[in-house]
Amino acid sequence: MDLVFKCPHCEQELEVDAGGAGTTLQCPSCSNTITVPSQESGGRPAAPPAPPPPAEKHFTVPVRNTAAEPLIAKPQRPLEVVAKDGDKIVRIKTFKRSECLEVGRDRFDEKVSLFLQQVGQANIISINTVSYSALDMTTQKELSDYGVLIVFKG
Repeated sequence: MDLVFKCPHCEQELEVDAGGAGTTLQCPSCSNTITVPSQESGGRPAAPPAPPPPAEKHFTVPVRNTAAEPLIAKPQRPLEVVAKDGDKIVRIKTFKRSECLEVGRDRFDEKVSLFLQQVGQANIISINTVSYSALDMTTQKELSDYGVLIVFKG
């Protein structure tokens, strides 16, 4: 049976075989010479080591003075829903004629008309024509085109 005791100089806990009671040794921590006490004079028998207590976890919650940016962007609401809401903001939609060409058919008028119907006449602020030119990368020619810019409440 082992004896467990503390160094009287540095309070280091030491463990010695029970046969070493009464002998002198050098403390491995403070290097002072100490006498190993007998079991009845203060040493206590060594107990099996107890399992360590579960560690406490302390978490902190970040505090912000401003609103945090959203991690997932919400999709824009459909025009039908936006048109029914009372708190409408000014928005802009641009149609380019070149983007409305489908297999040789010009659908510019159809797409603009459909959009205007969805927004509703009461919500249209202005309709402006746009002329622009762009460089065609394949032919290296400057191409002129037109479009329409619609300002609306939605």
